[in-house]
Amino acid sequence: MHDIVMLDTIERYIRGEMLPEERVFFEQLRKSNPGVDQMVVEHTIFLNQMNKFGERKNLKTTLQDSHGKLFESGEIQENSETRVVKLWRKYKRVVAVAASIAGVTALAISGLISYLSPKPDNKSVEYLRRKISIQDQKINSLTAKVNEAKTANKLAAENTAKLGGTGFLIDAKGYLITNAHVVSNAKGVIVQNNKGQEFNAKIIYIDSKSDLAFLKIDDDEFKPQGSLPYGISRNGGDLGEQIFTLGYPRDEIVYGEGYMSAKTGFAGDTLACQIAVAANPGNSGAPVLNKNGEVIGVLSTREIQAQGVVFAIKAKNIFRAFDEFKSDSSANNLKIQTSSSLKGIDRVQQIKKMEDCVFVVKSY
Repeated sequence: MHDIVMLDTIERYIRGEMLPEERVFFEQLRKSNPGVDQMVVEHTIFLNQMNKFGERKNLKTTLQDSHGKLFESGEIQENSETRVVKLWRKYKRVVAVAASIAGVTALAISGLISYLSPKPDNKSVEYLRRKISIQDQKINSLTAKVNEAKTANKLAAENTAKLGGTGFLIDAKGYLITNAHVVSNAKGVIVQNNKGQEFNAKIIYIDSKSDLAFLKIDDDEFKPQGSLPYGISRNGGDLGEQIFTLGYPRDEIVYGEGYMSAKTGFAGDTLACQIAVAANPGNSGAPVLNKNGEVIGVLSTREIQAQGVVFAIKAKNIFRAFDEFKSDSSANNLKIQTSSSLKGIDRVQQIKKMEDCVFVVKSY
């Protein structure tokens, strides 16, 4: 890293032009490296003196111009000796300040060059270079993410959503589950919460067999929750058990309730179960919950051959699909929540606690 790059880095820090993550890194570097901290202090003093010098010079120039106009208009008179004396008085402080700044600048640059000059045994300089190199890589990575987000937003702005459905969080850090057929062949995915806020999301895994897809919200504006109010159950429901759903068959979140009418899905499909609840295409991917607020299924409407009935993918398939792709790096932070805090409270309160966790899913 050249000396000029270090000076530029320090100036961007002083002027507040760094990205938040870059600024945090640089402040940590100042705390851990007294030499860098000293350079920041000296350069701050230098810039302040330069600013003061500029202000004084502008003021004196203005006064000089005013004096010249008054002299030309004949309002004031002065002999040559007096003019020389006044000129000296006018500029002697400027000359002194300039000389002082020049001295400080020379000392600062000399110290900076001395500190950063390559030395075979200077471990701190090499350490600093590596740190700044790593920070450059982080900045490049952040820039790439911003560009990806801009591309996704542009894609969403220029195209109408091809498919829409529902998704819900299975991990408070921004991991969602929805139906695979909602996002299949999608070039971009946007999710929207019940407040109308939209976030960029990416598909991290698709299990076509069980019609499930894992999504990850990839947007700086998304604020992860502490924990989910509901849990994902490994056990299926019982025949006749009361169930309810929350989904987006339209722009507003819609509640539906019913019961489990069969333990298998279409044509005896053991991956699914049949439920008696009103559902429309936009409900695809909605959670199916029991009275305790445990997700026992994911609503699916892909079986168009079966008219007048609704199916749900059993929740145990979420764990099976997760086991198949958890070795992937994109799943390192994913932890499916199994506990529910909704047990024993009335349905209205259950819904209020849940609705922030259910999203519209739009694929483009």
